[in-house]
Amino acid sequence: MKLSAPIFQLKRRAKSMSRERKIPLVDALNRVAEGEGFGAWSLLAARYAKRDPAPAILASLEPGDMVLIGARPMQGKTMLALKILAEAHKAGRYCAYFTLEHTSAEAAEILGSYGLETPSPEVLLDTSDAISADYMIAKLAGAKSGAVIVVDYLQALDHQRDKPPLAEQVLALKAFADGAGLIIAFISQIDRHYDAAAKALPDISDVHMPNRIDTSVFSKTCFLRDGEIVFGGA
Repeated sequence: MKLSAPIFQLKRRAKSMSRERKIPLVDALNRVAEGEGFGAWSLLAARYAKRDPAPAILASLEPGDMVLIGARPMQGKTMLALKILAEAHKAGRYCAYFTLEHTSAEAAEILGSYGLETPSPEVLLDTSDAISADYMIAKLAGAKSGAVIVVDYLQALDHQRDKPPLAEQVLALKAFADGAGLIIAFISQIDRHYDAAAKALPDISDVHMPNRIDTSVFSKTCFLRDGEIVFGGA
């Protein structure tokens, strides 16, 4: 069964219901789960956990990897990226989330739903408009090998003309990831011209790129659609 929304959004829905109806959060979670066709939230969470590919993907990543996670809207690319981040945090690794998509409050709430509480010395959350390759490299100075970084999202790095071209930024981040032994995962848009009728899942050729970059910088890719995932080398 496919959920009507990513699990963090369902949790947010339950929290809102709890506040608005003045009922315990556990009751609100169960009501949301019933709306998804499960008898209780615990059953929904258990089913979701069995389908969770994040632990296996994290285990496949190596220091220096540049990972591209791509999908059309509402297909779970952000959810997957943050679950990988959460798995890294559970393993005691330093984690960072740079987002040009969410406000600080929104991003903190989303991270919290995955067990990534901020502020924390082990979890960096940054929502600055100044986010760019140079900015992130400066912020990550001293991060230990094996740290996992999520960038939300790839194309947003190219939106401001006062920043270097995206092609230069990804090359700089690749060199930094190699030198520092970091894993950097980029959430990525898929071009609207992607034809699902012709191809079940998108691939690297479907990544939305207003300005072209060398996609060989991505050592791993992960593409999603309708609950299906394909993960592998670029």
